[in-house]
Amino acid sequence: MSLPTPALPILALDAAGPACSAALWRDGTIAAHRRRPMQRGHAEALMPLLMELLAAAGIGFAGLGQIAVGVGPGSFTGIRIALAAARGIGLAADLPVVGVDSFSAVAAALPQPPRPGEALLIVIDSKREALFGQYYDDALAPLGEPQVLNPDALLARRPPGPLLIAGDGAALLPVAAEARVAEGEQAVDAIAIARLAAAGKALRAPRPLYLRAPDVTLAVSKEVGP
Repeated sequence: MSLPTPALPILALDAAGPACSAALWRDGTIAAHRRRPMQRGHAEALMPLLMELLAAAGIGFAGLGQIAVGVGPGSFTGIRIALAAARGIGLAADLPVVGVDSFSAVAAALPQPPRPGEALLIVIDSKREALFGQYYDDALAPLGEPQVLNPDALLARRPPGPLLIAGDGAALLPVAAEARVAEGEQAVDAIAIARLAAAGKALRAPRPLYLRAPDVTLAVSKEVGP
């Protein structure tokens, strides 16, 4: 999915992981950012967080050009909450809404990209035995489809050669030969989602990316076009 890069600011939000985060992209940079770590309570925290962010940036919904939202994988509840907020704002303010998956957001936020010839594995903690995983090449092009597998099976799918591992589930993998773990915090954040949306990269429809069956089904809402 690709849309023209909007000239007006982009509001990005995410609640797929153990935090609510929001970021405002304006004039080529992140103009404001808020992040609140939490394991639960996303529904009560997200909209106040967004309003706090917009107030700090001195902008209202009418001044935005696009909404970008994290679509997971991650917490079913958090994904639904963020999507509902993004769609509601988009509908009320007549703004396009785009999605960005968690794997792309983590990959885009790496302090250092993979070395030449080094594959990348983004691992996201599913809070269950199986982990969410996506392999990339050294140019951050996806290698195959996202997977949900136990740690050993996920590593068994690795391409040959050296491997860089990142994501908040990286510590849950066994030590792998010829593999190194990326430094720094590896959680999904709205800053990366905003930057990808501004660049028109890794965009998808604002629908949840579920890699296993959800406990409940998200009703399909009308999407707001550009």
